[in-house]
Formats: sequence, structure tokens, C-alpha cells
Amino acid sequence: MGPFEVITVAIIAVFGVKAFKEYNMRKNSVDTGEVDALKSELLKLQERVATLETIVTDKSYQLGEQIDKL
Repeated sequence: MGPFEVITVAIIAVFGVKAFKEYNMRKNSVDTGEVDALKSELLKLQERVATLETIVTDKSYQLGEQIDKL
């Protein structure tokens, strides 16, 4: 392997390493707007579940269910 080939392989390796670093950097970056939107949606859903739990555990709701079963 001559000096030209060694230099060529070294240049290709440098570009490969830079491309790999750029790929990892872009892959790990997250859109904060999308994360914020998902967090707000999660909070809304948690509030809805809490409301539903309150309704289901209410004694009048349970009484209605028992009457419906009869």
C-alpha cells in the first residue's frame, strides 16, 4: 500500500468519523415543542382519569350500578 492509498484511507476514515458523530448528534436531539405538547396532553389525560375515578368511586354511582344489575 503506497502513501497515496494511506492518505486516501485516512481521509475517508476522518469523514466517516465526522459523519458518525453528526448522525449521533442529530439522532439524540429532541424537538422540545413536541415534548411539551406531549407533557400537556399527559396532564390532561391524568386529570380526566382522576375525574373518572372520582365518579366511579362515588356511592350514588355504585348504587345506580347495583340497581341496574337487579
